[in-house]
Amino acid sequence: MEIFGVSLQGLAGQLLIGLINGSFYAVLSLGLAVIFGQLNIINFAHGALYMMGAFLAWIGLTHFGINYWAALLLVPLLIGLLGIVIERALLRWLYQLDHLYGLLLTFGLALIIEGLFRYYFGISGESYEAPEALRGGVDLGFMFLPLYRGWVVVASLVVCLATWFIIERTKLGAYLRAGTENPKLVQALGINVPLMITLTYGFGVALAGFAGVLAAPILQVNPLMGSNLIIVVFAVVVIGGMGSILGSIVTGLGLGLVEALTRVVYPEASAVVIFVIMVIVLLVRPAGLFGREN
Repeated sequence: MEIFGVSLQGLAGQLLIGLINGSFYAVLSLGLAVIFGQLNIINFAHGALYMMGAFLAWIGLTHFGINYWAALLLVPLLIGLLGIVIERALLRWLYQLDHLYGLLLTFGLALIIEGLFRYYFGISGESYEAPEALRGGVDLGFMFLPLYRGWVVVASLVVCLATWFIIERTKLGAYLRAGTENPKLVQALGINVPLMITLTYGFGVALAGFAGVLAAPILQVNPLMGSNLIIVVFAVVVIGGMGSILGSIVTGLGLGLVEALTRVVYPEASAVVIFVIMVIVLLVRPAGLFGREN
């Protein structure tokens, strides 16, 4: 049986690739949405911190014997701590200024981080093996499912949904949203708003570190992996709606699948289809699919 001139097995394989790419889009755009929604900062350093997460996992394994599972917990923590330092030292001075200043500062940080890793590690890339428990795959009849790729999709969905639940359905999330809209009132209630903002930025970039560890066994770990992805992720955030948690998750996964289907039907357009969709969405609904109209 063929669909669009491609066998069912080939189509399923392409959709799996799209779902994996969509999982990375969702986790990374979620971190961007959390940071923009709560801090009003366009964090262009997100791709560099994602790359740093992959490199820290590789360095931990090759030089210190830290296995994948430990890296999956430790690396996001380290990236989150770095984010806290960045927010306290640099970003907190920009909250009352135009978005452009935050974008330029984080863009400069991204160039510095990427430049340092290119200087020390080159651009050839390093390989990172998947954990032994997730090697191999399962024959589903219509396709062969690699275990690690299935794990990436499941882990990404769990993290995305847990983040959405915390921000949208818990008291902590209510404080975060209120702190964004009326920080003076929230601070008058005894809540440390500056600390809450700092931890929010740390959590947002920790998601980038988490995505980097997930990506390490699939992609070559190299200093350019973040810059190659961040423009697409920004497009995902714009389509979903700047600051929209649910929009980032749904749009990230959906656009990964759309990109995969385009690769089957019209491969030449697969590299630009997301940006074409972004232009159409901005023309029809400038706030994004899930964003709030002013």
